[in-house]
Amino acid sequence: MTEKTPKLTPEMLVPRLGDHLVQQGHISKDDLKKALSYQQEKIARGENILIGQALLELKITTKEMLDQAVTEQIIQLRSALQATNRNLERRVQERTAELQNALKRLSELSELKANFISNISHELRTPLTHIKGYFELLASKSLGPVTEEQAHALKVGQRSTSQLESLIEDLIMVSITSRGELTLKQEVVDIRRIAHLTVKAVTEKAEKRDVTVHAVVDKHLPAVQADSQKTIWVLGQLLDNGIKFTPAGGRVVLRVEHESDKLITISVTDTGIGIPPEQVAEIFESFHQLDGAATRRHGGMGLGLLLVRQIVEAHGSMLEVKSAEGRGTTVKFPLLTTSAE
Repeated sequence: MTEKTPKLTPEMLVPRLGDHLVQQGHISKDDLKKALSYQQEKIARGENILIGQALLELKITTKEMLDQAVTEQIIQLRSALQATNRNLERRVQERTAELQNALKRLSELSELKANFISNISHELRTPLTHIKGYFELLASKSLGPVTEEQAHALKVGQRSTSQLESLIEDLIMVSITSRGELTLKQEVVDIRRIAHLTVKAVTEKAEKRDVTVHAVVDKHLPAVQADSQKTIWVLGQLLDNGIKFTPAGGRVVLRVEHESDKLITISVTDTGIGIPPEQVAEIFESFHQLDGAATRRHGGMGLGLLLVRQIVEAHGSMLEVKSAEGRGTTVKFPLLTTSAE
């Protein structure tokens, strides 16, 4: 047995009709109580009636009065709804304006930061060039003889100026990429040669940290279309990062694998400290290191991986990072071969 669907009436569209009739003085509170009791009795017998129908059947009010009350309430509800919509639209417009202002301010701050980085980097480069030049003159004894202790001190100074020079170059590249001005000099690149060169360049540093580093490169690799200098820089950064975060006795491996005629895959795997899964995205933030304490054990400004990602993406590729805390990290990306052109 199915229940009969009640006929839709205007009264169904308004809430608390009885209270409205009392407030308007059309019926008394006792009249409303009587109608409510009558309504409950009907419902108990399986008859669904509205309070207005109960009032009519008890002859407490007239059909005209009831229709007028329903109309008044519908008008009031419509006015309230319109006011609410107007208020909501105003709030949306205000919020949209606030967001637009915030985005504009953020854009201005980003441009200001980029200009600051660019200006300060270029200002630092000039005096550093002078310092580096005088260190070289002193180390070569062009300005006179030096003692063994002085020669050692000069070597330390030269290493420090080289590190500072590298940091300044990173800052300059950050300012360039933040403006969208990163350009690539696309050419045919022998990726095997680049892989072995970059491993050779970091071998001394790895040995000092008692970390082994080597390349595993497929034979007969096709050439790739890339910016050779920036590719060397990317691989150097990835290897340097792997060495930096790998404890003594660990290893770092650069792999270049032939995926297909149109694709090769480059990866750098270390057995280092690893990265918690929830923090992987943070390694690509500028001026950010996961170990952010002032006494952190690992140096750097947190720019390397940001720049690596920007250069890789400028090549139309994408970085993939897989890491397990305490077990190491793998960073890899594909490059198109010249046959894919």
